[in-house]
Parts: sequence; C-alpha cells; structure tokens
Amino acid sequence: MRILHILDHGLPLHSGYTFRTRAILKAQIARGWEVAAVTGPRHGESPATDEVVDGLHFHRTAPTRPAPPPLGEWREVRAFARRIEAVARDFRPDILHAHSPVLDAMAGQRVAQRLGLPLLYEIRAFWEDAAVGNGTGREASLKYRITKALETRAVRKAQAVAVICEGLRGDLVRRGIDAAKIFVSPNGVDLTLFGEPLPHDAALAAELGVTGAETIGFIGSFYDYEGLDNLIDAMPALVASRPSMHLVLVGGGPAEAALRAQAAASPVADRIKFVGRVPHHDVERYYSVVDVLVYPRKRMRLTELVTPLKPLEAMAQRRLVAASDVGGHRELIRDGDTGTLFAPDDPRALARSIAALFSGRDQWEARRNRARAFVEAERNWSVNVARYESVYQRLAMSGAMNDSPSRTPVVKA
Repeated sequence: MRILHILDHGLPLHSGYTFRTRAILKAQIARGWEVAAVTGPRHGESPATDEVVDGLHFHRTAPTRPAPPPLGEWREVRAFARRIEAVARDFRPDILHAHSPVLDAMAGQRVAQRLGLPLLYEIRAFWEDAAVGNGTGREASLKYRITKALETRAVRKAQAVAVICEGLRGDLVRRGIDAAKIFVSPNGVDLTLFGEPLPHDAALAAELGVTGAETIGFIGSFYDYEGLDNLIDAMPALVASRPSMHLVLVGGGPAEAALRAQAAASPVADRIKFVGRVPHHDVERYYSVVDVLVYPRKRMRLTELVTPLKPLEAMAQRRLVAASDVGGHRELIRDGDTGTLFAPDDPRALARSIAALFSGRDQWEARRNRARAFVEAERNWSVNVARYESVYQRLAMSGAMNDSPSRTPVVKA
C-alpha cells in the first residue's frame, strides 16, 4: 500500500499537529506500507524541496506571495495542488490522505479528480472553530460561515473521512454527512517517544524551586481557550488549602504575556513558575517533577468537540491528570478512575478539585496504573493505525475498479 499524505506543515517544526503526523507515518511504515508526505505553502521556507526528517520523506511546497483573502487562499490551493500532482505522478500512490485544514483537502481533491485517485480527508479540528479558539476569528461571522460551508463541501466530496474524536463525527452527522463514510482515528501516543517515564529529576526540581513541594503544572501551548488564566486565578485558594503548592507552566504562545502579567499581580506570585518553551527531548524531565498535570480548557465549541493530545502524553508518563469537564476531555478521562474532571470556567471549583486530589494520595498509584493501561490498550499508535487499513483497502479497490487513462498506476501492497 502506498499512501501520500497531504499536510499543512510537518517536521522539523514542532506542534501537536506534527507529532500526530509523525506517529501516523511511523506506525504505517512499521506495518510495511510505503508513505510520503507533501507539506503546503504555510509550512514556510525549507532548505530543500525534498527532505528526509527523522526517517520520513517530505516534499515541500514553496510559500506563495501574500495576498488579501480570499485571493491568498486560492493562490495557496493552486500552488499546493500543482506540487501534490507532481509528487503523486512520481510516487504513484494508491491513496491520497489529506489532513486538515480544509485548504489541504481542496488541493488534494483537485489532484484526486485529475488523476483518478481516491481521497481520504482527516479532520483534526474544524478550521473555523480553531480560529475562534486562537482569537483570529469570530463565531457566526461571514468568514466563519464560509469556512464551515467549505469544510462541509470538502467532506461531502471525499471518499472517506477520518476524525480524531466522536465530537467531530457527531457534528458532521448533524450536518447531513453519511455516518458510514466517517470513522474515528483518535489521538494517541507514540510509546517509543513517551515510553517508560523518567525518574524524578531532583536537579530540575531544585532549579525550579519545587523540591519537596506539591506541584501542579501545564505543558503545552498558551492559547486563551486553554483556560490558564483560570488556573492562575485558582492558585491563592490552592495555596491557602495546600501551603506547599506550586504551579509550573511550560510552553508559550499568544496568551503568554497576559498570563505572565496576571501571575505577577497574584498574591501568590512566588508560587507560579514560567519555564518558557523547552526542547521536545527535555519535556519528559518536566513531567517527572510535576505531580498533577492540569488542563483547564474553557467551555466553547472547539473544546467541546475536539480532544487534546497532552492529557494522553501525561497519562503515558504516569502523571495524574485533572481537566475541565468539557466534551473533548470526557472522551479521554473517566472522572475518579483515570483522572479528575472539574467544572470549567470556575477557578474555585478547580481549586477545590485539585485540593481534594492531593488529599487522596493513597489512591494515586492505582489511578496512574489505570491511566497508563488505558493509553497502552486504546490510545497507542501501534494499535490506532490499524483503523486505517480496512478504509485504505476499500478505497484502493474502488480506485482500481474506476481506473481511468489519467489515473496514476496503482501499486499493490
């Protein structure tokens, strides 16, 4: 089986998007499939048009000249489609596998139609909701409605659709999309990267000033929808009930400046430590010194529909997790069993929940074991990738039956 992945961006850039992509491609290669990837104009400048990064083959698309919307987007789609077609004619895939956002699907569909190839469209989040979440869009605006319409159109045209969670699947079904063409390929953890957790890093704990302390933390990107302002607001009450409590924040992003100012004004500012961004290979060290990873996402359409990756990584690291009770978290965490859920957008509820968790340390080891077992059994990429196989085979068979003179020859597995 030969699969050409169509991506917004890829390694060596670091993001949740690129780590999921890496896990998928590595797991597919381990199954004996041949894979390659094309990244779009938004990946940015690259040192070469073709690169091998971490053993994965990426074909790059040159950035396009800036232009106001929608001209800029259409220019990107055209350039991306030309690059995808050139790569496909050389690589000769059985399947085109386009990953969100919708511009990637639009470019991929042009090539699929031209070459007679089947296309699978994988949605990790709806672009219009992601824009609202990161502060660059507004729900129900004209741009929001147009983007949503383009997404729905792309889903209707794709031969198969993958989504990362039930929330996205349910939303598409409510739009009138045939449920039979949608399958869930959930977020998972590459246990070759997040395998056995490191022992407690005493030197790092001393450097952070948390030796012997109770510690909560967040490791990830600082967007407003992550609710880190609520976590900082909860700290005075947490310190009052748990005098040795410290908060460690690892990462950065658009909300960082506002969060740093908020923390500096807190009466417990000395208990809040900003680490900044750290190299990916150092992340496990920070997991080792945090007792509980907290994910206080705000309640909004994006967080209700989409499951995050970070709680799964924390579970794989045998860390306790506590998260706001929104739809995306409920798909990952069983309250009181594999983690703790608290009311969203409520710092007092957050503080009470975390304080209660620290009062029940006798239950921690069993909860860690259950959470790790959940990741190994249900969210391990070596297991998750099998979900693609039957869909790929069906699409490849239908593509072979509908062969056309313009079609790139199918190469069987």
